[in-house]
Amino acid sequence: MANREVSLRMRYRSEQLLGYLKRAAAMGAESYAYYVPYEKNVQHALESLRTRVFERGEFNGFELAPSTPEEAFELMDTDGTASILDIQQVADQPNFFCAAPFTLDELQAHFGTDQPTRTEIESGDGFWNTLERGQARYVVVYQDEQPAEIYFAGYSFD
Repeated sequence: MANREVSLRMRYRSEQLLGYLKRAAAMGAESYAYYVPYEKNVQHALESLRTRVFERGEFNGFELAPSTPEEAFELMDTDGTASILDIQQVADQPNFFCAAPFTLDELQAHFGTDQPTRTEIESGDGFWNTLERGQARYVVVYQDEQPAEIYFAGYSFD
C-alpha cells in the first residue's frame, strides 16, 4: 500500500510539473479559470459567465470600451481577450472558441474520479498540459456527491 501511495504522489507531482511547464512554454498564451454555480444547461452557465466577465471588465481590451462581448473579441483580433469571452459555445469535443467537457477517462486520469470536488480539481492541475490555445474545457464539480459548480479552464490564443 505504501508503494502505491508513493507512486500516486510522484504521478501527481509529475503532472503538476508538466502543467507548469506547459503553461510556461505556451509563450504569450494566458491561462484562465472560473467556477460558476452548477446548472444543468452548461451553455447557459457559459453565457452567464461571459456576461459577468464582460460587465466586470475582466478581460484584455476592456480599456477599448467595447459595447458587447463579441465586439471585445473582435477588437482584440488574433490575440483574443485572454478570458472566457474567447469561448463562444459549448461543444462535445474540444475545438477553437468552444468549451468541451472532459471525458470520463480524462476525469479519472486527472482527478482520480468521475465526480471531482473542488479540492481534487485544484490539486490535479496536470490537465493544463492537455489544453490547446483558444480552447476551454469544463467539468462539473461535486460537493457531497451532488453537482455544485461548473469549472471552466482554458488558454488564450496568444
